[in-house]
Amino acid sequence: MTTKHEWIGLDHVQLAAPAGTEDVARKFFGELLGMPEVPKPEKLLVRGGVWFQCGAQMIHIGVEEGFIPAKKAHPAFLVQNIGSLMEHLQANGVSFRIDEEIPHLIRFFTEDPFGNRLEFMEAKQE
Repeated sequence: MTTKHEWIGLDHVQLAAPAGTEDVARKFFGELLGMPEVPKPEKLLVRGGVWFQCGAQMIHIGVEEGFIPAKKAHPAFLVQNIGSLMEHLQANGVSFRIDEEIPHLIRFFTEDPFGNRLEFMEAKQE
């Protein structure tokens, strides 16, 4: 099957959170991880949630009624100087699990304040 459209990448990944937790998201994604907040369009403000810039993509934290954290599905963030990030998280009381199953990657898993699984990775220097 031939198509005329072309894939160019991802614009954003959405993670769910309970209602009223925008400030918790700002503290974790904005202050702790250092992702700049992106203003939401005026018409979307009534839905709650908060957006952050992550490289060329965005992370949208959206309000979900009956919220249940994602324990398997997750975004995987590409990081430069991942060791520095791990030290920063550890110094701020954020636990994580290092995973060495992919030989060419340094990677670890943690959770956001809502219990959603997050992966961080960096290619090993050969």
